[in-house]
Amino acid sequence: MSKRDYYDVLGVAKSADKKDIKKAYRSLANKYHPDKNPDNPEALDKFKELAEAYEILSSDEKREAYDRFGHEGVNGQGGGYGGGAGAGGFSDVFGDVFGDIFGGGGGGGGGGGQSRTRRGSDLRYTLELDLEQAVWGCEEKIRIPTLVNCKKCEGSGAKKGSTPKTCGTCGGAGQVRMSQGFFSVQQACPECHGAGQVISDPCHDCHGQGRVQEYKTLNVKIPAGVDTGDRIRLSGEGEAGTHGGPSGDLFVQVSVKPHSIFERDGANLYCEVPISFTTAALGGEIDVPTLDGRVRLKVTAECQSGKLFRLRNKGVKPVRGGPVGDLICKAVIETPVNLTSRQKELFTELSESMGEGTNHSPKQKNWFDGVKRFFDDIKK
Repeated sequence: MSKRDYYDVLGVAKSADKKDIKKAYRSLANKYHPDKNPDNPEALDKFKELAEAYEILSSDEKREAYDRFGHEGVNGQGGGYGGGAGAGGFSDVFGDVFGDIFGGGGGGGGGGGQSRTRRGSDLRYTLELDLEQAVWGCEEKIRIPTLVNCKKCEGSGAKKGSTPKTCGTCGGAGQVRMSQGFFSVQQACPECHGAGQVISDPCHDCHGQGRVQEYKTLNVKIPAGVDTGDRIRLSGEGEAGTHGGPSGDLFVQVSVKPHSIFERDGANLYCEVPISFTTAALGGEIDVPTLDGRVRLKVTAECQSGKLFRLRNKGVKPVRGGPVGDLICKAVIETPVNLTSRQKELFTELSESMGEGTNHSPKQKNWFDGVKRFFDDIKK
């Protein structure tokens, strides 16, 4: 038995609770484990000392005796590395701390047993929506495949009139202890796969699984303002649990289909609005579509392609709250096509009347000035 103070060995204060003690031991045991230090005998001694300290301090009874009487109060109770007297030894200490890594703690092959109850798996369903449905909300029916409790055996997996029997390999614990030299871990029983029971006469409908696959139809209420990536959780609509366990949840993943007119970015909507050459030059009003009807948009004279018009509160109200977004309209000036001979003559007259000056094309002037500076810089 180590004569060092057990609290110093684990590096914790005397007021440390079980959680802190377990955390400290787990960290240090991982650091000094013999598998990680095969050529370091000092690490092995340190590992034994850690296991001994944890065994004493993790037990309320042993810790109380140690706090009152020191090492004399627990003399002979520290099993240390490799087992020993007292309740447990290293194998139980290791299983208690690292059992969740190797398949769970608890007894191995003896009494107590392990609950066969398991929560059902969660399911995910991708629901495609039109933009209008996502913005205004809707109610959709979906049909999903899922595992439900077998009605014939009521989820037990055993044929009607029979019952599952305790597993003879693990004694109902669901776990078996595997040892190799000094290393000892617990793992799920290979016979019952952790259930603790075996079914000798399985149900014909579910073949002993206790669950069967069925399709079910659900009504899903879609709140207004959802967007691609949002999830709606339907509690208890996932797969049925095993042996009376609770069902999992169903997560409905929203995917909004592309729209022919609008693009969404958060709470705002965007669209391109074609504007005739004449309206762009002289100004006027045009009809613009929104999700709740048409509105009249005033186009200022001499409008350039790419100009943005903002229609307040014509966007989307976010599902998580906040102000309604806007509709951003981008002007796209259309060049006339399929001109008649007379129309071509009129455009020619218009062009001649404007002359070669740049007063009527400010962007063109700025662009040509930039090109000229570019080539001048190259010559230098």
